Amino acid sequence: MKLLKRKLRKEEKKLILLILISSVFSILLILVSYLYLSFLPRISFLIYFLAVFLLASPIIIWRYTQYIKKKQIEENFPAFLRDFVEAVRGGLTIPEAIKYVSKNDYKALSPYVKKMSAQLEWGIPLDQVFTNFMKEVNSKLIARIISSVIETHKFGGKLVETFESLSKAALEIERLRLERKMFLQGQMITGYLIFFVFLGIVVGLEKFLIPSLTQGGFPGQGNLELVASEFKILFRNLILIQAGFAGLMVGKMSEGAIIAGIKHSLIMITIGMLVIFLAL
Repeated sequence: MKLLKRKLRKEEKKLILLILISSVFSILLILVSYLYLSFLPRISFLIYFLAVFLLASPIIIWRYTQYIKKKQIEENFPAFLRDFVEAVRGGLTIPEAIKYVSKNDYKALSPYVKKMSAQLEWGIPLDQVFTNFMKEVNSKLIARIISSVIETHKFGGKLVETFESLSKAALEIERLRLERKMFLQGQMITGYLIFFVFLGIVVGLEKFLIPSLTQGGFPGQGNLELVASEFKILFRNLILIQAGFAGLMVGKMSEGAIIAGIKHSLIMITIGMLVIFLAL
């Protein structure tokens, strides 16, 4: 546990350092844009946008990598349980079975399996090893499974049968998750289509409707170019807001986590920025 805490502290220090570095660069970009490029609104806007993105990127990247790691652990956990049950059926004891399967590749789960094997070799009780593992992976799915194992072990139940039933349950959960993901692929495509339709509407308004309205004039509006410029800024902001939140919702629908929508948001924001610079 001390090693884990040290590791977490190192990760937190790295995150803080990255935030400080990105903050400095963001401030420098904003100052350069404000002092030297304010007469170029498009370039200035792009630099401001990059500065904000650079400022938020360390936290976003850290959260997303944690999400990917947790996802890999949950996806490989059923395979670990299956291999473990087969090893125990082959006549190995629980510590021997964990040591045996620790040689397999479970991606992000492998370090935790090896750590469990090492702890059992050091003589740490099985319940404590499983409890440590449950806390370290920080997964609700794995926590429910490991809690059942710990309770079974405490009350003298048959661990092999428990592991076998839990392995089947974990595989079924993973199968349902994959089916849900495949089912929601259509929703993800729909989210992108809605975004493209929104872009088309905005471009149509900017290219056709706004010029016709400004040519006729507005009561109380003396400077028609200023009106068109204000509409352009409004449309630009709407595109970026729509891209950011639509991407997050697509991630929530398709993968069940808002943080998973970061990649979709980045894709949509990139497309939106291209539309802003090329069409607006």
